[in-house]
Amino acid sequence: MPVAGKPASRLWNGLIARYHYLGYTPLPGAQLRYLIHWDHGILGALGFGAAVWKVAARDRWIGWEPATREAHLGRVLNNARFLILPWVQVKNLASKILALAAGRVGEDFALRYGEPPVLLETFVETPRFRGTCYRAANWRYLGETAGRGKCDRTHQADLPRKAVYVYPLAADFRAALGVA
Repeated sequence: MPVAGKPASRLWNGLIARYHYLGYTPLPGAQLRYLIHWDHGILGALGFGAAVWKVAARDRWIGWEPATREAHLGRVLNNARFLILPWVQVKNLASKILALAAGRVGEDFALRYGEPPVLLETFVETPRFRGTCYRAANWRYLGETAGRGKCDRTHQADLPRKAVYVYPLAADFRAALGVA
């Protein structure tokens, strides 16, 4: 269920702050946040925000030149937070949530911001996680980041490397991203 209203927003922020290994920071740019509910309560939280500015593996796979990326980056949405609460132990739940979210996020984003995203991206910190749930939900592995982070100014790889995964939301996503 999309986060709507201050109580739900505070709940989402609090769950992420307390139980997600990265903690809470506001998601960048246009965003959608979801609380994952079932009949007996909340199972977790999911958050999407603006895409990362430059990712070599993603940009090469799409076929982007810098100017084209700059013009069309708003059509890519980053799965920045994914949390299943630590006491929830349900086989295949993570991949099921990712599949359901991929089927819904485009329409929800278009309703809120006027234009649907055509590609989802995420970054899985290795070796902390293996990315199994993303692969099981048909996300495509593209390679690894350089470990430099978005604020790198020294060109030193001093952050954990992350696996890059993408999920196309439209068959013609490359055309929608400016690549013929």
